[in-house]
Amino acid sequence: MAIAVKLDDLLHDRRMTLTELADRIDITLANLSILKTGKARAIRFSTLEAICESLQCQPGDILRFESERATRPRPAAAKRAASR
Repeated sequence: MAIAVKLDDLLHDRRMTLTELADRIDITLANLSILKTGKARAIRFSTLEAICESLQCQPGDILRFESERATRPRPAAAKRAASR
């Protein structure tokens, strides 16, 4: 996935456990764990807002874009078009 979740780093920096954050923002530990491990496919803005408020951070501190383009092989049609 092109979006990486850096929640673990923020929790470490703030010396907070995932359980403590889950209690603070009233979300299940299981759902927060799915987000932390990068297995989530979506996040509600209200959840993102609650995390940011609790950790005193910005959404960009939690989420990072990592291009898949550099690691993904190009299709043959794109290679032909690029060589013209």
